Amino acid sequence: MLKAVIFDLDNTLIDFMTMKKVSCDAALAAMIGAGLNVSKEKATKELFVLYDKYGLEEKTIFQKFLKKLTKTIDYEILASGIVAYRRVRTGFLEPYPHAGKVLFELKQRGIKLAIVSDAPRLKAWIRLVSMKINHFFDVVVTFEDTRELKPSNKPFIVAFNKLKLKPHECLMVGDRPERDIDGARKLGMVTCFAKYGNPKARSSMADYEINDIKELLEIVE
Repeated sequence: MLKAVIFDLDNTLIDFMTMKKVSCDAALAAMIGAGLNVSKEKATKELFVLYDKYGLEEKTIFQKFLKKLTKTIDYEILASGIVAYRRVRTGFLEPYPHAGKVLFELKQRGIKLAIVSDAPRLKAWIRLVSMKINHFFDVVVTFEDTRELKPSNKPFIVAFNKLKLKPHECLMVGDRPERDIDGARKLGMVTCFAKYGNPKARSSMADYEINDIKELLEIVE
């Protein structure tokens, strides 16, 4: 019997990649408007090459971006990009449709809820609080709790130990088969692939696949 649902955060509860792309688009437009001499197309390509290299949570990505393109940092251009990025990101940060209702219903059923995210602790909590869903979760495990990324066993083990449950009593929901699903399956957890967050994935090997988060309610019956 399932007693807990453990969620990945980005692209499982929130549409992280769309938020990232829209925020970066605003940042690049602002930097070009402030005097950065580069086409929007080239700027976008170069920025996401750097994200691929350093990770989507890299704090100094715009500094690295400017150094790569211009060999220096113009702080007026940098500030213009950061302000635009933050403004758009804050306004766009919303949970997927039905996410709030699903979390509420699961809690009503007595199901424990947890987060296991590779995001830094503060950023994960800012996202949860911004979306006003932080109060639903009994346990939140982030990168700082283990210093290891999924599919490492450690983040999952921390989660179900804090929940005081066994792996087979927990359902892991995530959008990354190679991280969320593989890591959880190896520990004996029940798994659910959030296909809506990663529609290009070919095969997940998960116990369940869902195209809308509301389908979880049928699984956890």
